[in-house]
This record gives sequence, C-alpha cells and structure tokens, in this order.
Amino acid sequence: MNPFHVESFTDAEAAILNRYFTNLDQPVFGITGLPEVVKGALFARYSRSPKSVRRLFLDEFIEDGETGIAAIAAHTGAGDPLGRDRAERLYDTVFTQYGDDSVAQLGGAHLAVEQASNILTKVLEWGRLASYLEQSTRYIFYDQPLGGRYRYHTPAELTDDARATYTQHMDRMFATYSDVVARLVAYYEKLYPKHDGDSAFVWRSTIRARACDDARGLLPASTLSNVGIFASGQAYEALLLRMRAHPLAEVRWFGDLMLAELRKLIPSFMKRVDVPDRGGVWSHYLGDIDRSMRELAASIEMDQPSAPTVQLVEFDPEGERKVAAAALYRYCSASDAVIRDAVAKMSETEIDEIFDAYVGNRTNRRHKPGRGMEQTFYRFDILCDYGIFRDLQRHRMMTIEWQPLSPAHGYVTPPSIDDIGATDTWDEAMAASADLYEAISAAASSDLAQYVVPFAQNIRFIMNLNAREAFHLIELRTQQGGHPDYRRVCQEMHRQIREVAGHQRIADAMSFVDYDNYDLGRLETERRAAAKRAAAGLGDPSA
Repeated sequence: MNPFHVESFTDAEAAILNRYFTNLDQPVFGITGLPEVVKGALFARYSRSPKSVRRLFLDEFIEDGETGIAAIAAHTGAGDPLGRDRAERLYDTVFTQYGDDSVAQLGGAHLAVEQASNILTKVLEWGRLASYLEQSTRYIFYDQPLGGRYRYHTPAELTDDARATYTQHMDRMFATYSDVVARLVAYYEKLYPKHDGDSAFVWRSTIRARACDDARGLLPASTLSNVGIFASGQAYEALLLRMRAHPLAEVRWFGDLMLAELRKLIPSFMKRVDVPDRGGVWSHYLGDIDRSMRELAASIEMDQPSAPTVQLVEFDPEGERKVAAAALYRYCSASDAVIRDAVAKMSETEIDEIFDAYVGNRTNRRHKPGRGMEQTFYRFDILCDYGIFRDLQRHRMMTIEWQPLSPAHGYVTPPSIDDIGATDTWDEAMAASADLYEAISAAASSDLAQYVVPFAQNIRFIMNLNAREAFHLIELRTQQGGHPDYRRVCQEMHRQIREVAGHQRIADAMSFVDYDNYDLGRLETERRAAAKRAAAGLGDPSA
C-alpha cells in the first residue's frame, strides 16, 4: 500500500501530462519540455493553490486559447516568437497577480560567456546564488594565439597611441610567458621523470599543471577566459544591474550582450533590467555609491605599514561556547537564551563532550558538522598574488571583498623561475607592467590600468566566514593536489583559528587539513582520475 495518495487522471489527461511530467503516480517528479517562464508561472501559482501541480497544470494552464500550454506548445519551436510571446503573457499574468520577486528564482538559464578578461570574470562571479565554471590557467597553455593574436583583451577606452603601447606590452608579456612555460616544462620533466606505473597522459598532465602554476604569474589580468554560468532569472537580473553600473566599458558591453541572449531564453525575467524607472534607477544607485565611496576613501589619509600575508583581524572569544549552544538548540525545547545560559555554566570537559558528539566520527572531509558551526566567525585580511586570489574567490558563500589590482603590494616569484635562470626576465616583466600601469592610471584611470597587472602581483582582500564554511575552504584548499601557495594561505588560517582565536576544538575538528609538502601535488589526483577512466573502460586520453 502506498504511503501517499495517488491521483487519478483520465486517459486524455494522462496523455497530456506524460508530455511534461516524468511520472504520474509518484510524489516526486520532474517537469520537462516547458519554457522556463512557464515553469516559473506554474510554481508561482502552485504556492497559492491547494491543488497538486499536475492537477493545477491541467485545470489552469492548458485550456486558455491565448496563454494556455496547448496554445504555447502549438506555436513553440526554435525561435518561434508567437509561442514565446504566449509564454511571456502567461508568466506576466501570474506575476502580476502574485507579484513577488521570488518568482524570478523559479526559472533559470545556462549562459556561456567567452573571451572575457580576468577582470570581467570576477565581476561575473560576484553573485553567491549562481553556478560558475571558469577556464583554468592551471591546465591550459596560454601561448597559442586566438584569431591571429595572443589571448588578451584590449580596452576600448584606450586612445590610439595608448593602444599601440598597450598591445606591444601585452605581446611581450605573452611571448615571455610562452618562453618561460616551455622552459618550466622541460625543467620539471627532467626533475620528475615518468614513473613506470604512470601513463604518459598522467605524467604530462602533472608536469603541465606544475609548469602552468609557476608561469601563470606572467599572465596579465587582461588574459581572456571562458565562463559557463547557470543562474536563476533573479540572479541574472542582479548581475546585469551591477554590470550596467560598472566603470569599465568591457563589463558594460558584455552586460548588453548577456541581456540580449537572456531575453531569448528567459525573456520575462529580464524585462526590468533596462526599464528607466526600475533597473535604470537601480544601476544609477549602484554607480552613485561607487563614485561617492571612491571619493571618500581617497580623502582619508592612512598609513600603509607592512602586514602579514594572513591576519586574523576579528573573531569571537566566546565562539566555541556559542557553537556548543547552537549545536544543542535543535535537540532541546528551551529558548536560545536559556540554552546559552546553561552552556555558560558548563565545565570545559562538558563543552568537549558537546563538540565530540556534534562533530562525530568524520571519515571524509565532505562530512561537515551542522549549522551550529555557523554561530561563530573569522575575519581574515589576506595579501597574496592575484592568481591565488582567483582560486580562493570561488568560495562565494562567505563574504569576500577585494581591493583594486595594482603593483602597490609587490609580487611573488616562484623558486623554479630562479632555477631555470629566468629571474631577471621575470623582474623585467613586472617592472614593465608597473610602469605601464602608472602611465595608464595617470592618463585614464586606475580601473583601466588593472588590465596590465600580472597575476604575480599581490592583491589584498578580506574573507569573512563562519566556522562551517572554514571547514570547507581550509580542508579543501590544503589537499595534496592544491596549488602550494593557496595551501600555505589556508594552513595559516587554520593555525590562527587555533592559536590566535583560541578555538582549539574547532581547529581539531578540521581533521582533514593537510600540512604535508609535495613535489608534484597533482600526481596522485591524476592517478586516481586515470584509475577511474580505466574502470569505466575509457582508456588513456593521450592514446
């Protein structure tokens, strides 16, 4: 006997439903074959109806001659404007009736953004509630031209003379990168010969990753990348509003392109973006704040003493007891205040017992303690090279704010650069980039000058995260296959949680933080991937 009610449908109704629902007799099912705006409208109406979604679909979304699904389906084909218009009218009817911005969370779209600078990619990846996959500088050589030239963005704001100087500089930087990465590959191939048990693909992939890790410091922020995005209509709207207010022409131009394409995919969700008294006002608001804060910050005199690479600047000394109270909360019937008072009176041994029970026996770093760990936080000020920042910035569930790119904080030089005799070449490239940065900054703006800043230059940023997110970030980014530099950053964050904040229980619970050093960190990862390919019968990709 089923533990749930099974709805009954006529044969005619079932024939319709089977086109759009993955089953008709289970309480969990998928919806398919409908435009995104129709799905959004259906769920919006669903939230205020006692009917099941399948019954609601039959009763209210099929029959209408203008906006019913049958009418939409009859006209919806590739690029069919009539079907799209009908779907939009259906969505607008529901949106008007139940006007709520959350409706725009119910439809989404996949979007590819290609040939975007590494300045633009960070703008695209600002939002928390979206999914991004960016082309990696770790597995791809950037010495191959694209359309007859190296892969970099040339800002439209540059004058003719400045553009010529900029182009010459970028060509030199990429030529230098090409030379250095080839020398690094040869260096690492000699230093780490292929093991008999490893395939040529595993060995070459590992060598490539190590060489790219070291050479990428020469890549400027203008370097082109590709980004795949999946987001809801609401997330896209917020992104486009920010992009339309941005000071850089590239960002605004790509925002216009994205809006045009999204209107082909989820048109109703994009209606407000460029409406003057809606999205227009919002973008002006964001732009005004940005300009006001820049002017205000520029007027304040501040010393700039040297600071540690990683500095825990704020934490809660009572954080572990607050975590203990939060851990107990869902298992008690008392109020939060009463539970906190009880925990405040506990001995250290009793707090240990709560942590032991709450953390449990973690056999995998993916096993995370519950939301009680979100009750305490850490605010880190970090100074590291831009390449490493790009890796850490992916953890968007935390609060992360970064300062503009510039040569002000110096740069890093991997030890291997000296080993291959390229230190002078590296230093000359950094100096030339700094000179061009100053020239563009003086002639145009420091925003525009960011394009010439190499990945090796340091950038300062804040990471504000709760303890639960710290588990994810620190354990993941200290794993063997990680870049040595961000492994060091996260190892230091872990040390300071223990020693500076004094949160020894939380630090101890992060039992998968890896402090070991590795010569070829990616080797084991590539070996595991090769084993999985072999088990799946996929063979060696290099064959």
